[in-house]
Amino acid sequence: MIKLLLLLVISTMLSAKYDNCDFKNKDYIDVCKQVVKNGVSYEYANKFLLSYFKTKKFDEVSWKYLQPKYITVHKANEKKANNVLVKYIPEIVEHLKQYQEVYDYSEKKYGVNREIIAAILMKETKLGKIKPTHDAFIVFNTIVLRGKGTTQREKWLLNMGKSNMSAIITYCYTTGLAPEKCNLASSYAGAVGIPQFMPNSFIYADGYKTKVGDLTKMEDAITAASRYLHDKADFSKLIEWDKIPEMPKIESAWYDYEFKHKNASFVYSESKKTDQVYDCFTCGKSELDYVREYTKKIMRYNNSSNYAVGVMRLAYDANKAL
Repeated sequence: MIKLLLLLVISTMLSAKYDNCDFKNKDYIDVCKQVVKNGVSYEYANKFLLSYFKTKKFDEVSWKYLQPKYITVHKANEKKANNVLVKYIPEIVEHLKQYQEVYDYSEKKYGVNREIIAAILMKETKLGKIKPTHDAFIVFNTIVLRGKGTTQREKWLLNMGKSNMSAIITYCYTTGLAPEKCNLASSYAGAVGIPQFMPNSFIYADGYKTKVGDLTKMEDAITAASRYLHDKADFSKLIEWDKIPEMPKIESAWYDYEFKHKNASFVYSESKKTDQVYDCFTCGKSELDYVREYTKKIMRYNNSSNYAVGVMRLAYDANKAL
């Protein structure tokens, strides 16, 4: 009986004509209007947002790990991850040698150090070895339908969820994928591909000598991550590694500092968006100005201080090993 009802719903959707964004859920109305503005047809937008396979399923694991108490645990685990990944420096070096031609190309085109990109790809998916198991659209749909939107964080999550839903629908429409075929494997946070791009960052995807970038291909992951930092973080001048003090010592001192200061930041003294005041580790230390400049750029990729410091440490060690 359930299968019969499901077939009736699907057949009704396939035969229906759509020329508006009339949904009971106001958030779906916002998503529909945005994708239509992006050039998506009303018919495609409606079929996607009425699809049983895309909007009637929920990712409970994703929703669990996006709760504040798990975010706190994740921040603590970032330090452990940095320490563990140091042992993979030889693999990063081999990776840089294997894809030297691609790195030559992307470094020349975007001005982002190859060691930085390799370190990011190591931290994100261990150079493509970690395979995502979630569906990006279902992750964001869960966020939008489960979120209450009452606190500042919940409002941010809601808007983030809707913008990424819109990005996925637009992407699948432009690539000719039917809604039920639009399955983008992602992390529990909805990040896609080897460089772990959020869907609303697909505009930075760049292919290696191709017009369209495929984030599941290493060559395209390298160029896409390079373009992201170049365009979004104004990273266009290569780091001169001889200007960087001993990163292992800086990293260790930063961890000590963070332990003693509740609101510690490696690069910021305050947040312009929330007026949050931070205890800034590098501020007022002229010897760390150069490190601070580039760490701040990496934080445009991931705004965690520990993440960015970890990238700088891995890249520094990889450069030394090379």
